[in-house]
Amino acid sequence: MAEQTLQVERLTATLGAEVSGVDFREPMSAEREKEIHETLLKHQVLFFRDQDLSPDQHKAIGESFGELHVHPVLPSRAEEGHPEIVVLQSGPQLPFVADSWHSDVTFERKPPLGSVLRGVLIPDQGGDTLFASTTAAFDGLSDSMQRMLSGLEAEHDGGVFSYIANENQKKDLAKNQATAHPVVRTHPETGRKSIYVNATFTTRIKDMKPRESEALLGFLYTHTIGPEYTCRFRWRTNSIAIWDNRCTQHRVATDDIKAPRRMERVTVIGDEPY
Repeated sequence: MAEQTLQVERLTATLGAEVSGVDFREPMSAEREKEIHETLLKHQVLFFRDQDLSPDQHKAIGESFGELHVHPVLPSRAEEGHPEIVVLQSGPQLPFVADSWHSDVTFERKPPLGSVLRGVLIPDQGGDTLFASTTAAFDGLSDSMQRMLSGLEAEHDGGVFSYIANENQKKDLAKNQATAHPVVRTHPETGRKSIYVNATFTTRIKDMKPRESEALLGFLYTHTIGPEYTCRFRWRTNSIAIWDNRCTQHRVATDDIKAPRRMERVTVIGDEPY
């Protein structure tokens, strides 16, 4: 069967697009994989509806971008033979949500290229995901601020996971821990620059006094999530989001954290930021 034409509807002028004409249950040609990859580079986060996938089909989407990452701490489907699939579950007894802005796993030496998140159990309302373009946020800075930031490095830490990690997991966290990443990173494929600090994992800017670092990071966190740099996605069961982790941040909207919600995610290993 011939592949359908890809239909792309932009969510905002800055980032995000809803894509139709794709069924990830069917094998994809190399041309289609390239088309989706290029569309992601353009829009930074893509959304797909009605994708009722098996674990292997879910992983195959991520593998079309590169080698899959295994999270050192978060629960997964490892017992079923799928350690690459992280399970993000919340409900009345487990209000665990990614409720602060972040790029995934920036505390590692080679943070992820991107992720593929699937809505398995979605409440009738609430729990939308917000995304921000750190590229657009960098472009929105003055030339003077861009020049100042471009020479700086910031330290990132995965200690936020320590409270749910066992001793072996804590060792894995330490083993892959980064010393620092540039405050402004260059995208390895597009060449565009973006702000690369986030409120969840960044601890300080190197070679600055604590108050200086705190003030500058506070400004960058607030600037990056300005409404002109963001979009918001309303989930339905079997919806999928694919985002470029090198130039975006995201968080869940905690308007109904007690509603049962299960998301499953695969993540693609990236390169060392520069």
